[in-house]
Amino acid sequence: MYTGSMVLVEPVTLRNLGMFIDVRLRALQESPWAFGSTYARERAFTEEDWKTRLERWNSVTGVGYVAIEDGAACGIAGALLEEEDPTRAQLVSMWTAPTHRRTGIGRMLVGEVASWAAQRGVRVLQLMVTSMNEPAMRFYERLGFTRTGRVEPYPNDPSMVEYEMAWKVA
Repeated sequence: MYTGSMVLVEPVTLRNLGMFIDVRLRALQESPWAFGSTYARERAFTEEDWKTRLERWNSVTGVGYVAIEDGAACGIAGALLEEEDPTRAQLVSMWTAPTHRRTGIGRMLVGEVASWAAQRGVRVLQLMVTSMNEPAMRFYERLGFTRTGRVEPYPNDPSMVEYEMAWKVA
């Protein structure tokens, strides 16, 4: 049960990499349909694999955030600039622990990503959400994201599709 303690949102760094790995693996287990990757794939990552992700998420073209309450991670989100069009960025790896949903933490994480994106001249923040993830679609709609009309097969299950959603940053 969520207690309402103070939640901090901070960039993923070497200092909190272990916490990030833990929350990422929890996210992949709890919501496997919400990600393009799988728990089995990432559970097998080496320390170098995680450090490579960290470098990508701590660069000019990427960022990652972890939400922390009482020393434990309760959410994550990241963003990557599009290589072909740096005025567009992808919101990736968005997840909030079930115990912390509908408490404002997801909004905080997206807010940090949006702030990072705006500082880099991003005009549109995009994401992909699976067709069976109605709660996430409603969450993104409450934040102002709308479906673009682009639909793709979900890579981990061809019986599902992913919808692209977008939000104007600036």
